[in-house]
Amino acid sequence: MRYPRGTGPGVALKRGAETLPIGRGEIRRMGRDIALLAFGSRVPAAEEAGRVLEATVANMRFVKPLDETLILELADRHRLLVTVEENAIAGGAGSAVSEVLAAHGLNVYCLHLGLPDLCLEQAGHEEQLRVCGLDAAGILYSVRMEMEHIDFCARDDAHVCPAVGAGQRQRLEQPTTAEKAVCDAS
Repeated sequence: MRYPRGTGPGVALKRGAETLPIGRGEIRRMGRDIALLAFGSRVPAAEEAGRVLEATVANMRFVKPLDETLILELADRHRLLVTVEENAIAGGAGSAVSEVLAAHGLNVYCLHLGLPDLCLEQAGHEEQLRVCGLDAAGILYSVRMEMEHIDFCARDDAHVCPAVGAGQRQRLEQPTTAEKAVCDAS
């Protein structure tokens, strides 16, 4: 069991207990082309970015067991799957999603957003998320860069497509003021 520190996203509590089906995620927003598969604390940021991108947003709820049915449905209907987690990218939930896709023989563009494998400077929690690109503006930036990469590779004159998309590279730079403004305006 995990007891998180800090505050929740401000969701009103319902009276009475509601059974949560184990291993089942939920679609929070339907969109097109892009599916954001958010885990844990990154669901609200993914929802904010999803509105701007007109993307599907799934609250995956569980890393183990993963909702394989939902992953396969999203892979069938979207050009890009983006996993968003406040965890290490290597060996994290995104890796598990890629394993599900591989086990089913699916070749889908995937972008995994999470914590880089390095020590971060001391800062507040929100600042660290921003530096790692895990706030709404960072998610928006990374997804747009990855979609540019995908679109470039789909061009007829793209003879060589770089193996790693722009969003897969370690990102520790600031989103532009325009990117922040787009998120703030939504």
